Amino acid sequence: MVQYLIILLDDTAVSFCHYGNNRKERRLMPLETLKAGILYGMKENLNIQFVYPDYDLPEEYAAVIESIDHSKIKPASKADGADVTVIDGIVEEKGVTISNGGTYVLRLTKQEMFAGHDAIVNLLENATRLNVVLTDVETFTDDDFAKYKDVLACLAKDVERMYAGGKSPQLNILTDRMMLDKMNNCGAGETNITLAPDSKFYVCPAFYLCDDGYAVGSLDGGLDIKNAQLYRLDHAPLCRKCDAYQCRRCVWLNRKTTLEVNTPSHEQCVVAHLERNASRSLLAAIRQHGTFMPGTEIRKIEYLDPFEVRKEW
Repeated sequence: MVQYLIILLDDTAVSFCHYGNNRKERRLMPLETLKAGILYGMKENLNIQFVYPDYDLPEEYAAVIESIDHSKIKPASKADGADVTVIDGIVEEKGVTISNGGTYVLRLTKQEMFAGHDAIVNLLENATRLNVVLTDVETFTDDDFAKYKDVLACLAKDVERMYAGGKSPQLNILTDRMMLDKMNNCGAGETNITLAPDSKFYVCPAFYLCDDGYAVGSLDGGLDIKNAQLYRLDHAPLCRKCDAYQCRRCVWLNRKTTLEVNTPSHEQCVVAHLERNASRSLLAAIRQHGTFMPGTEIRKIEYLDPFEVRKEW
């Protein structure tokens, strides 16, 4: 059941997930399309999230946007009033000052991740929530998996220190799994859809911005998702039995790497399970400082890719 409507205000709207946005030519959503999109969201009782470009919108757009309850996703360079601020890479992170908490997305390549431990900790010290997004997870090798495991262990020590000091940092790749008892994936095509500047609906922004993407309806014709069941967890044979609940289960990455929206790649699964296992260790470490989430347990497993144990399942 769709619950969220993501509205891309421009072709150059900031990316907040795995996909990149290389479009340089501005294409602002027509004002009438914006109004129609908001009306659609109201009629369908959807939560609306506006994704902003790296420039100031015309004043008349602000008035229309403020006519409805919503969330704003903005690039760090235009973060004023943002509910979610997107930082694109370590270089951009160095110019961002966090003083009043807030929710942040830090998009990183794997090499930036391996070298950027201090940057992540600095952001986490002051942010209410930090989501780390790896933009090239599909390129991970066995050597990269080992490096990622080490980085997670280092980050876990800092998160443990913060918890012991009375803070409650939220870092998606470490703390989310401790708090979840079921899958909490991105939900593209199931719980959220995207409205693009061309007045058409897409499974997520990536399906609009990539060369081989496809629309799933329009404002004029309504939503029309072919084989909609494939975007649901109950039609994902591996994912529905998996307990790496924090995994984004990115359907765009799935399609890019396996040609199936409901089947993740080996790389995506292993990265998610390294995070899951690091969360398990972090949970035990925090409990050494006192009672913490009694009754919550993350069981020990002997695999990193559910495909390896598919026959047992």
